[in-house]
Amino acid sequence: MEPITILIADDDPGMRTVMRRLVEKAEDYRLLGEAADGEALLRLYDELGPEVVLMDVEMPGKTGIECARAIQDRNPRTVLVFATAHEEYMKNAFEVYAFDYLVKPFRLERALETLSRIRDRLRAPLPAPVAAPAPSLPPVPGRMMLKHRDGVAVLDMAQIAMVIRENRSTVVVMADGARYVVPDGMAELDERLPDELFFRTHKSYIVNLNLIESIQPYGRWTYVVKLRGLRDDALITHERFEELQKRYA
Repeated sequence: MEPITILIADDDPGMRTVMRRLVEKAEDYRLLGEAADGEALLRLYDELGPEVVLMDVEMPGKTGIECARAIQDRNPRTVLVFATAHEEYMKNAFEVYAFDYLVKPFRLERALETLSRIRDRLRAPLPAPVAAPAPSLPPVPGRMMLKHRDGVAVLDMAQIAMVIRENRSTVVVMADGARYVVPDGMAELDERLPDELFFRTHKSYIVNLNLIESIQPYGRWTYVVKLRGLRDDALITHERFEELQKRYA
């Protein structure tokens, strides 16, 4: 099994040493690089594409929160962990879907537990992709015409599994696994898709309610939405999860 790739960022050299030693002690992790400020972190992120980023909140150039927003726009599946001496940023951290928030000075065992939980999530066995059969989805009036990178597609809205923001682009994922990179923004598609079938779980995800298979804990205040027949999953915030529960109730 390939090790999980991670970047660390902190403007304090001593803290970067602590983070480096933490990664060295963690099982199945490989450190790709380290940054002393937010701008350097984003450059390394774009160059190396890590699965996990462990970072401070207060850094020169761009703060950790600003970096997290930028990373979310590039790839919302990146696991973000904050390590900071300031508890007051905790709410902001979970608004950008942090997996965990470590308060300095944190215990090594506490941080290793976080990395272990991340490893279990990222390396959990994935089900084989199975195309969701069209007859199992209730009909929804209307079809949608979408311009995409390779032309124009006319899509049955009932067959759209989810919409995701990744690599600074909007991607429409179909129930059979087909993917269309489109110029529309998330807000535009959220307005066009029928509310009775689609739900905005996260700033980077819109999901088809009829394809939700399960919702599982991800980190503090965040959950993972598993979609039937797809290897891809989505994130949902605690607030949106509560709203979804009310809709089903």
